[in-house]
Amino acid sequence: MTSPASANKARAWQRMLSGRRLDLLDPSPLDIEISDIAHGLARVSRWNGQTEGLHALSVAQHSVMVEEIVCAIRPTLDPKWRLAALLHDAAEYVIGDLISPFKAALHFDYKAFEHRLMAAVYLRFGLPPEPPAGIEQLVKRGDRIAAYYEATVLAGFEAPEARRFFGSPRGVPEPLRKKLERLKPLPADEAQKLFLKRFGQLHI
Repeated sequence: MTSPASANKARAWQRMLSGRRLDLLDPSPLDIEISDIAHGLARVSRWNGQTEGLHALSVAQHSVMVEEIVCAIRPTLDPKWRLAALLHDAAEYVIGDLISPFKAALHFDYKAFEHRLMAAVYLRFGLPPEPPAGIEQLVKRGDRIAAYYEATVLAGFEAPEARRFFGSPRGVPEPLRKKLERLKPLPADEAQKLFLKRFGQLHI
């Protein structure tokens, strides 16, 4: 029989659709499945859902976009670092996409929490728990470029304001730039399939 003390103890794990139980405070790579990540990210909205269109822009679609931008900037990039770019926001399948102002207002070490989860994700898929600094900088650059186009195409930002927050989207080849300027959010199931397809191509 469960004691009252045990019943009242805060649960620190989440059950995933795969059946895995992920301990949020001490995540194990063994409890991380790409199917759970893809399902979750396809249903987490960027910009707190404040984007134009019939569907929210998902973190899954954003992740594919960042990987595509990174590859366009550095075409010779090793596939394992392309995979790191695709997975750069994987922790959000558990914690959601908290906007920067809210992260700043939290009263605990959010970054350390996110870092532990990301380390477990990277290890699960054969990557080092911390990508090299140069790779992290490249992915952040791709992330900012993606955010610029999301902001100006979908989230109502004027270009000067977007440049102030995310910088100028330099280095994007013309065909990709035109594609980003026509950005449209995908339905969750399509974003999930797109993410899984790209993962399958990169995780060799």
